[in-house]
Amino acid sequence: MNTSTPRVFIAATRQNDGKTTTSLGLIAALQKHFPRVGYIKPVGQRFVEIEEQKIDEDSVLMDSVYRMNCPLVDMSPIAVEPAFTRKYLTHANNEALVKKIQTSFDRVAWEKDFVLCEGSGHAGVGSVFDLSNAQVAKTLGCKVIIVTSGGIGKPIDEVSLNQALFEKEGVEIIGVIINKVMEEKIPEITQFVRRGLKRKGLELLGVLPHQHILSKPTVGLIREELGAELLNIPPTMNMLVDDVVVGAMGAQNAMPFFRRGVLLITPGDREDILLAAGTMTFSGSPDNMAGIVLTGGLRPGASVIKALQLLPIPVLLAQADSYQIASKVHDLIVKTRPADAEKISLIRDLVAKHINVKKIIDSL
Repeated sequence: MNTSTPRVFIAATRQNDGKTTTSLGLIAALQKHFPRVGYIKPVGQRFVEIEEQKIDEDSVLMDSVYRMNCPLVDMSPIAVEPAFTRKYLTHANNEALVKKIQTSFDRVAWEKDFVLCEGSGHAGVGSVFDLSNAQVAKTLGCKVIIVTSGGIGKPIDEVSLNQALFEKEGVEIIGVIINKVMEEKIPEITQFVRRGLKRKGLELLGVLPHQHILSKPTVGLIREELGAELLNIPPTMNMLVDDVVVGAMGAQNAMPFFRRGVLLITPGDREDILLAAGTMTFSGSPDNMAGIVLTGGLRPGASVIKALQLLPIPVLLAQADSYQIASKVHDLIVKTRPADAEKISLIRDLVAKHINVKKIIDSL
């Protein structure tokens, strides 16, 4: 296996701590030092099917943004589908899986100056099939950066747990990135977290400020998660959802809530609310709602459908009831998508400004 190309492994202390966000920004920052940067997510758990291949969605994102000039199947060699663990525990094939990861890494690293490897969670994720993040980092000969989220005590406690497993595998940790810190708390948290990590023999590589926009879903993402039918043809599905309103009141009382960035969730037979929403939605207006979700699988009458089809915002029809839809949207894990140009630009700027990339490079 290739051992000469510089590489780093991005891990996290838990799901949704900002591992992919950090990786996305780091690639842009690294390209200033290494013109040809490759990417691999050796073990992926959220995948899409492309040309009959299961590809981790983060690999699709990186390739869409950076044009990696490498087959997607090598950027995502192992996709953990629902039956994967049961099959492995019945017929363990660790040697074949390790070989697949190593071969894919060699292809990803071909003619590259640097390779960024992204893990799939904390150090122990994948242990059940003998491919924990710590074991994969060791297999690929990587040093590790751990991403965790804001605070002082909690991130240091969680980093310490991960540190123990990486050190058990003989994997060196370059340092830690703290994500999602409120802007006004950055100086204090930077000071105390740096002290706390130093006591553990670890470096603080940077503190990323919390950006509310990065946790906002688009209507397109919500449609995918709900499996909803699109009833019209809006100019875009990338409107960001700032707030959710359940239309369970009379139309007159609901109208004050029909403001910019709101996702209206209402049963499909509440035609009074739907028509009222339509009267406050205008083509080209920056103050329109983000979208409307009709619930209960209830389709309005023909005249109302015709009016909804003319709206410049997405109108979705979902089968679940309003409470279930609102709960799903609330619990949604927001992942950056290739079409999220505003978010991607912000992420690049944040990483360039707040992470010490030079220290990362020097440590390799």
